[in-house]
Formats: sequence, C-alpha cells, structure tokens
Amino acid sequence: MPEEQAFSVLVKIMFDYGLRELFKQNFEDLHCKFYQLERLMQECIPDLYNHFLDISLEAHMYASQWFLTLFTAKFPLYMVFHIIDLLLCEGISVIFNVALGLLKTSKDDLLLTDFEGALKFFRVQLPKRYRSEENAKKLMELACNMKISQKKLKKYEKEYHTMREQQAQQEDPIERFERENRRLQEANMRLEQENDDLAHELVTSKIALRKDLDNAEEKADALNKELLMTKQKLIDAEEEKRRLEEESAQLKEMCRRELDKAESEIKKNSSIIGDYKQICSQLSERLEKQQTANKMEIEKIRQKVDDCERCREFFNKEGRVKGMSAAKEALDEDTDEEKETLKNQLREMELELAQTKLQLVEAECKIQDLEHHLGLALNEVQAAKKTWFNRTLSSIKTATGVQGKETC
Repeated sequence: MPEEQAFSVLVKIMFDYGLRELFKQNFEDLHCKFYQLERLMQECIPDLYNHFLDISLEAHMYASQWFLTLFTAKFPLYMVFHIIDLLLCEGISVIFNVALGLLKTSKDDLLLTDFEGALKFFRVQLPKRYRSEENAKKLMELACNMKISQKKLKKYEKEYHTMREQQAQQEDPIERFERENRRLQEANMRLEQENDDLAHELVTSKIALRKDLDNAEEKADALNKELLMTKQKLIDAEEEKRRLEEESAQLKEMCRRELDKAESEIKKNSSIIGDYKQICSQLSERLEKQQTANKMEIEKIRQKVDDCERCREFFNKEGRVKGMSAAKEALDEDTDEEKETLKNQLREMELELAQTKLQLVEAECKIQDLEHHLGLALNEVQAAKKTWFNRTLSSIKTATGVQGKETC
C-alpha cells in the first residue's frame, strides 16, 4: 500500500490495538504478556512448560520478537500477512494463539533439546520450517482453532500485577528507591543527551537556514539586477525597433514619392515623345506629300516643256539646259517674262524643299534630345530603386546585428 496508508495502519496498531503499551515503562506490559504465555503453556502444554523450567528457559528468551515485531523478524512474509490480518480482525490476543501453535507443533523437537539447543532451535530451525507455505497454512489453521478466552487473560494479568506488588512489598524500600532513583537518573541522562542532541541539531539547522537565507538573498539580488538589465535591454530594443520602424516608414514614403515622381516623369516624357513622334510622322507624311507634289509639278513642267516647241530648244530630255549657243539662240527668241517666271517658280520650290529638310532635321534633333532625357530619367529611377533597396537592406542588417548582439 502507499506510504501514507501504511503509516496510518502502523499508528492504528500502536494506539488502538495496544502494541505501543509493550514498549513503555521498562517493558512492564511485555513482561505481563510473557507471564500470560507461560501460564497458557502450563495449562495447554504442561510437559513442555516443565521442560523449560528444568532447563531454565524463560519466555522472554524466545518470545520477545514475537510480541514486539509481530513475527516479522524471522518468519516469511506470507505467514506474517496472515498473522497481521488476524490481529486486525480479532486484536492482540492473536499473538498468544500463534505462539501456542508454534510451541505445540515444535513440542517433540523442543523436548529433546537443552538450553543452548532450545535457543538455537528458536533462532534457526523454527523459522526455516515455515518457509513452506503448506506448513504455514497448517500453523494458521491450528492457531485459528485455538480458543483463548479474554477472561483467562485478564485473570493472568491480575495474577502478574499481584505478584509484582508482593515482590515490591517484600523488597527493601531503600533498595527499591535506589533502583528507582538509578532508573530515573538514567532516564534523566538520556533526556539530557537527547536535549543536547536536539539543541545541536537546532543550532545546526539555524546556521544552515541562515546560510540558505543568505544564499537566497544573494540569488534574489542577482536575479533582480539581471531583471533590471533585461528590462533596460528590452526598453532599448523597443526604442531601436521604434526608431527603425520610423526610419523604414520615412524611407518607404520617400521611395514612394520618388517612385511617383519618376512615374510621372516617365508618363510626361512618354507623352512628349509620343507627341514628337506624332509630329515627326506628320512632318514625314507632309514631306512625302510635298515631294510627291513637287515631282508631279516637275513632271507637269517637263510635260509643258516637251509640249512647247520653244522650250524644247532650251532643255534636253533630262530637263537640263542645253549649250550656251542654243540658249542664246532660244533667249533671243523667247520672251524675258517667261524666263523670269520659271526661274521664280524653281527658286520657290528649292526654298520650300530646303525648309522642309530643315524642319525634318530639327524634329530628328528634338527626338534624340527627348530620347536622351528619357534615358536619364530611367537611370535616375533605377538608381533611386537601388539606393532604396540598399538602404533597406543595410537597415535590416543593422537591426539584425543589434538584436543578435543583445541576444548574445
């Protein structure tokens, strides 16, 4: 059973079943039990009782462990369990039943022994005999079948106390008082020794308690210091975290503004480039139309020149002016007004063509300029993104490094 229940059973046996009385007052009650056992032997086993008287074997020489330990000192446990069960059911008188059963079953062997042999038999051979469960079972059956009345035990107890009173009256009072005085002095010395031991144990306990208390206070101080340091580190870490969060928010806001600005610039440049591309395409279409118109006009002029007999004399098939002699002859024949008109038309066409080429060159220059600005804007956006990424990465590394150092 658990320790608590076993201790409760021990307390119950000692106080309620009277086993504690056997250990009090110089084992006075134990000697009474020995007297009762001898009187029962005299009544139930007279021949063995007489044999013990002849060899001067008294009950306290072999039965003291039976009463004080409930047979647990020498006998096997399965036998002891039965004895304790009977004790709990019927009381301490069961010890007399078991003791008489042991003596009856061993009577034949004990009658053949002397004093030394009887002591050896009780010490060695008797416990060895009951290692067999069958023998233990027979013994318990015999003990249960024996009937010992409580009146008889009370009668023997009164005889013992009467005998003790007679012995005390016959004894010299001075010797009795001296013996009682010696007993009291021994008890006093024992109590003083116990008091000294308890005082020493108390002082030792106080010193140990004081040391433990000092150690506990030192540990408490160290823990308080460590707690304060930890709290300070926690506050610093929270401040660093808040600062990093603020820097991160500011950095995100700045990057967002830069990104919005870059996106707006890209959109603006894209719109400008689109406008310029549209203008250039329109100018190219206009130039192509003008060139086509000029070619058509030149073809018309060539056709008119080919149709005119006079003009045919001044121009060849490719439309170029013929030799000086032919020109002089034609000039002499043609009127000055027609020459002047053709020259003016030719100069206007050449001027218009030159202006168109100039506009086309200017448009191409503007397109190149816009493409250059667009490339710069894209480079700035990439640089801003890289700078934001590097700052964020360095901030994260710094925060991680600080936290790692604090953790270490």
